Amino acid sequence: MIGKHRLGDSMGGASGDPNIYEGRIIRDRGICGGEPVFQGTRVTLRTVLASLAAGDSSQEILADFPSLKAEDVQAAIAFAAASAEEDLPLPAIPQIR
Repeated sequence: MIGKHRLGDSMGGASGDPNIYEGRIIRDRGICGGEPVFQGTRVTLRTVLASLAAGDSSQEILADFPSLKAEDVQAAIAFAAASAEEDLPLPAIPQIR
């Protein structure tokens, strides 16, 4: 798979289950400039996450993007959860003297 990468390959320790999004979210330089998209579509991960953040329901997103499946919306949420766990620093543990 030259130029095509599955997202989540580097997230083995994340609590977001990679089985949920692996294979559903891909990066391909030939599709949307390499932005993460859902397999078989040109719908970007960022678009779905932005819609969820704006308060859209899964049903609204699926109506707006008929090429998506309910599992794709769940994959976006799982990927975001795994990414947040990897990217957020752990809070400092207070020193007890």
